[in-house]
Amino acid sequence: MKPSFCARGILLLLCLLFVTSTTQAQLPDSSWLYKRWDASWIAVPGAPPQDYGIYYFRRTMDLSSVPAHFPVYVSGDNRYKLFVNGHLVSLGPARADVTHWRFEVVDLAPYLKTGQNAVAAQVWNEGPQRPEANMTLRTAFILQGASPGAQVLNTGKNWRCIQDSSYAPIRIVLPAYYVAGPGEQVNMEQHLRGWDQPGFDDRHWPEATSLDKGFPKYKLGFGETANWRLLPSPLPQMELRQERLKTVCRAEGVTVPDQFLSGHAPVTIPAHTKATILLDQSYLTNAYPTVTFSGGKGGSITLCYGESLFSSGTVKGNRNEIAGKFMRGRKDSILADGSAHQSFTSLSWRTFRYLQLSINTGNDPLVLEDLYGTFTGYPFARRAKLETSDTLLQKILDIGWRTARLCAVETYMDCPYFEQLQYAGDTRIQALVSLYNSGDDRLVRNAIDLLDLSRTPEGVTQSRYPSNTPQYIPPFSLWYIGMLHDYLYYGKDVALVKEKLPGVRQVLHYFNSFQDNGRGSVRNLPGWNFTDWVPGWDAGIAPAGRDGRSAVLDLQLLWAYQLAADMEKQVGMPAFAGEYQSRAVSLADTIFKAYKDSVRNLLADNTAHDHFSEHANALALLTGVVTDNPRHHYFTEHFLADTALTRASVYFKYYYYEALIKEGRGDDYLQWLGKWKENIDMGLTTWAEMSDVASSRSDCHAWGASPNIEIFRTVLGIKSMAPGFAKVQVEPHLGSIREIGGEMPHPAGMIKVHYHYENTLVAEIDLPQGVPGALYWHNKVYPLHPGKNVVRTK
Repeated sequence: MKPSFCARGILLLLCLLFVTSTTQAQLPDSSWLYKRWDASWIAVPGAPPQDYGIYYFRRTMDLSSVPAHFPVYVSGDNRYKLFVNGHLVSLGPARADVTHWRFEVVDLAPYLKTGQNAVAAQVWNEGPQRPEANMTLRTAFILQGASPGAQVLNTGKNWRCIQDSSYAPIRIVLPAYYVAGPGEQVNMEQHLRGWDQPGFDDRHWPEATSLDKGFPKYKLGFGETANWRLLPSPLPQMELRQERLKTVCRAEGVTVPDQFLSGHAPVTIPAHTKATILLDQSYLTNAYPTVTFSGGKGGSITLCYGESLFSSGTVKGNRNEIAGKFMRGRKDSILADGSAHQSFTSLSWRTFRYLQLSINTGNDPLVLEDLYGTFTGYPFARRAKLETSDTLLQKILDIGWRTARLCAVETYMDCPYFEQLQYAGDTRIQALVSLYNSGDDRLVRNAIDLLDLSRTPEGVTQSRYPSNTPQYIPPFSLWYIGMLHDYLYYGKDVALVKEKLPGVRQVLHYFNSFQDNGRGSVRNLPGWNFTDWVPGWDAGIAPAGRDGRSAVLDLQLLWAYQLAADMEKQVGMPAFAGEYQSRAVSLADTIFKAYKDSVRNLLADNTAHDHFSEHANALALLTGVVTDNPRHHYFTEHFLADTALTRASVYFKYYYYEALIKEGRGDDYLQWLGKWKENIDMGLTTWAEMSDVASSRSDCHAWGASPNIEIFRTVLGIKSMAPGFAKVQVEPHLGSIREIGGEMPHPAGMIKVHYHYENTLVAEIDLPQGVPGALYWHNKVYPLHPGKNVVRTK
């Protein structure tokens, strides 16, 4: 008997561990970037263009010998999985928009054999319920051979195709904003099996309908039109590895053997039984679930996925506690056909810590044979290390890294469970986490490209991209500028920043059009001017006055002017640098005069001086509005002492702590981790979205992973002093620590530090070849040369 598609599909997901998409620089024949493809987009005859549907395409070929290389370009709308002789070899396309549609480059040679070979694709579109991040034109598939020999596989009428009618969507309704796609219902009696194997009989399948030829982004001449504008994906294939669930939390209506979760003992559910099995992964994960089973004709299995259990309403409480709690979340359902070794694997990955099986049997008992997940995510390698005896600090780093990984697949994401959308505000922090902990900048560059592409003719970028529904959070355009500035200093491609500066100028031109006389406060800026999820702030918007002015918004613009001025000075046009600096000086003076409150010796949130926040005052410190004498002497002490300020959430604490560190409070950083300790005490294995941990909508928001930056940037003190990280500043803030060390990636290698402090500091610092630096300690500067340095301070 041939195993079913789903059984093989998940087993063969592991093959992708060895498959890597090729970037543009590695294309076997780059001429295909500039000429019309010979391959056509193909579709199933009569299939609706954008409705829900799962489709199969196949092509067979005979080989007298296996070639050394067999490169192809492949893409699909909305999603595809490509198989060769039953081996999954590519999954995509990487998320983007229709005018920048991604294709993957795959070498099929390792999966080919002499004789007959089957190349097959599963293509699906979840229709109106598809994830908000999945843009689409119409359901279709394309494959172009990238060498003369591989062009035998070019898609056209010589491919056969069919719809799998066994699938139906399950609408997900939750008491929170959810746009990550539907669940799946699969009727195994109608489910196609063996369709990707060489010996499968597809003679009754119709020929594929040919649509437009493939057009690369850079080839579109006079009189030619194109639907998808194709570009090679800049990303590798996502990581895939098997994970086993850890614990059976409870079972009703059935006894679960101890060895079931390890795959060594089946579970039999008798006829006419309703059984429920609650399982705990023990940590949050993104994974393709697989369940294999036999029998059960007329019965069903429903899988429900949850980040946590609920005690009531939206209250989750301690994530480790299960007593008295219930399951709610995204669901998949399988209708059994009674045969042996049926198998289900979801089309797209699911996010869960808890997985609940609800099984109903009719006249036929059902045997659960196995259940496991296959983790997926962007294949970041964790290269940063911390050498410390502080287990709590290491745990915070580990949880932060898991959070960052789950919020990074084909784009950065605010959260994997609810939205899967790449928001600029979140992404700025996520990008620095990536650079400090991994050094892999490909997803960072991809985010910069996509957010830049979202910019409207007026100049402002969309708040999130890619996204079916345009959404505008104008301050996130400013954080995009901050993200680009971060990449200038910590990334390796300074040319990318220079390329994006025209977009920065357009963003600032947009904001400038709402400033008083082009130099003063911003008034009545349209859009959702979100700053932070603060209780009492309407939709997270900082208070503005009746005059339409907001200190928080003005200060964010001021900071963007300052960062843009530096980028223009470093790699752009000096004239722009001068203009932005002039605007910054004028705006800073306006801010101080309009919002400085002489009673509380702080900046107010609005000109009525009836709201005060940590946000406005942290930004005032970061931008230097109050750090020039004689303004500064009073400010920081009042800032820290005023307990009536509106507090920053876990997200904006990144900026709050950055401001205090700038003010010389870096030695206190390790005392500020109470919110992260609370998350741990509440049983979270990733960082919650909200400061209200007990009821946070999302249990996984990487904007909370900022300690994975600051432990290296502040505690170990490793910072960039020049574009391209060409010079390193080392300024440790050890607090009460007497010995600590660590290392982090650098574009030219690794930076390693070790500190021992007893009255004097002994610092061992190893810099990459060709990279100089300086150690800053107690108002003294010690030059550092490339290679190993040992500094004993006085």
